[in-house]
Amino acid sequence: MSPCWIQSLRLAAVVEDCSDQLDILGHAVTVQISRKRSGAAAQEEARLAKLKQDCQYISQQMSKLQLELKEKQSFSCLLQVVEEEEKKMMETSENMKREAKRELERRKQTTEKQQEELQRKTEILKQLTEDLRVIEQPSKIKKHMEKNTELQLQRTQKEIDRAEKLLEDQLELLKKHLKEEERVHEESNKFLQKQHEELQQQLQQWQQRTKQMLQEKEQRLNNVRCKRTVNLDKLMEMRRKVNMTQ
Repeated sequence: MSPCWIQSLRLAAVVEDCSDQLDILGHAVTVQISRKRSGAAAQEEARLAKLKQDCQYISQQMSKLQLELKEKQSFSCLLQVVEEEEKKMMETSENMKREAKRELERRKQTTEKQQEELQRKTEILKQLTEDLRVIEQPSKIKKHMEKNTELQLQRTQKEIDRAEKLLEDQLELLKKHLKEEERVHEESNKFLQKQHEELQQQLQQWQQRTKQMLQEKEQRLNNVRCKRTVNLDKLMEMRRKVNMTQ
């Protein structure tokens, strides 16, 4: 059921107030971004920029809702925005999960290849070491070769350790980004849902008031009709008496 004209104006006033508050919030975020650019982390600056973008988007939707309430006395655009945001959030979440899965699979394959390469080099070094043991060589040359072999093993192990640490750090960063995106979408959805529930509650209250006003006016009209009927009866009676006297 669409709200009446008066209700639409009241709803439009509420929506306009919300839009003004969002504009103020967006301005505050802009000021905060300009202050933090001197030494803030890139992640914090990106989060504030995302918050500013969300404020602008919601403010635009509020303006559309205000115009629709004034011109058409309806709020179908709000319901459409909620549906679109829910759909976008689900699609984004699925895309992020698929991308994260692919990234984990790629890194797993890279790690497996590195481990295979390390295993191959280890086997080669073991074989070389074994060959050195079999072949009779001067003691000094043998020790020198063993030392070189050990150093190469250590360097290879350090490279693998660094590669694994880098992969772990990148994976942790990706998880943090995923968590932050999910939190932002959840906050936006909660805000829109809350606004929708408040508007629905106000609409129900105004509908009840309008219904009560109509009932009161109907009762007054019935009273006036009753009084009119009584007065007509009295007038007819007076005319009848006048005619009888004549």
